[in-house]
Amino acid sequence: MDRKDGVDDSYSVLIRFDGQTSADHFYMYFNGKHFSSLEVDICRVLFTIDVQFTGSIEHAQTSPVGFTEQPSCPVCLERLDQDMGGTLTTICNHSFHCSCISKWTDSSCPVCRYCQQQPEKSNCFVCQTSENLWMCIICGYIGCGRFRERHAIQHWKDTEHCYSLELETRRVWDYAGDNYVHRLIQSKTDGKLIELNRHCALANDGCGTCECGMEAEFGDVQMDNKVDAIVNEYNELLAIQLESQKQYFETLIEDAEEENRKEVAEAVEKASSQNPKLVKLQAKLDKCVEEKNFLDDINDNLLRNQEMWQAKIAQYEESQSVALELKNKKIEELEEMLNILMACLGNGTAPTTDT
Repeated sequence: MDRKDGVDDSYSVLIRFDGQTSADHFYMYFNGKHFSSLEVDICRVLFTIDVQFTGSIEHAQTSPVGFTEQPSCPVCLERLDQDMGGTLTTICNHSFHCSCISKWTDSSCPVCRYCQQQPEKSNCFVCQTSENLWMCIICGYIGCGRFRERHAIQHWKDTEHCYSLELETRRVWDYAGDNYVHRLIQSKTDGKLIELNRHCALANDGCGTCECGMEAEFGDVQMDNKVDAIVNEYNELLAIQLESQKQYFETLIEDAEEENRKEVAEAVEKASSQNPKLVKLQAKLDKCVEEKNFLDDINDNLLRNQEMWQAKIAQYEESQSVALELKNKKIEELEEMLNILMACLGNGTAPTTDT
């Protein structure tokens, strides 16, 4: 690979094939072909007449040193030196070190986020067909139409989502009213809202009559005045449908809860009736609980009586202690008088009046 002097990002590559047929096929396939959809440059393939090899690097025609500044890697900001592990150039013409880009787990370019992937094609959620598809406006369900397996109609019967969008023509069908209810469609070219022409509702944006030009001009004139009214009408219809769906699903939830309660009650009753031993044990348990409550009441009454008698006993013991103290005091006084009288009798004297 050799870079052309004076031309940025242009290279010449010498390729040797095994035969003339392979070279002709390569020329027919790549000559005049764009490198990518993002670039305007094309690949030019030329046949060589003669190839001369030089014996020394000094004879090779190379670019002067410092002619162009060596670019840097957007990831690590180091110079892109091909001798240091190699470089990788993406389809969007951004170069990186191989070691840096290998750590990038995403499939897009780290600089411009360009990703060369084909857009995902819509398929029916049930039969996976890609033709005659309709998308539910309420929940986004995609099903095939009545000319296929009729899964879109079955979705309407199951959920009562009556508005469905035909993916090819962008028209909206009302299953309840059995007619189209669209007014505006989105253009596939610029994404703007345009009024649907009944003569131009073809799958490939084609036109079959010559009256489309006049009707399109007339529709453009009235578009600004109708957009607000149409948007309000669509929002009102959508709000009505959402409210009806809310009531529908709330009814389903209430029915499911009621059915669940009935099933639980029936299961409990069935379990009780099918196990007599359990019924007897439950009766004994209830009787024991009743007796326990009765004994608890008696125990509470006894505890209250015990506290009352303990208070009376304490009061009686206090009064007895006071009487005993008075009795002991009286006994001491009488013993003292007896001792005096015995002393007087021993001496032969009469006791005095004070004594």
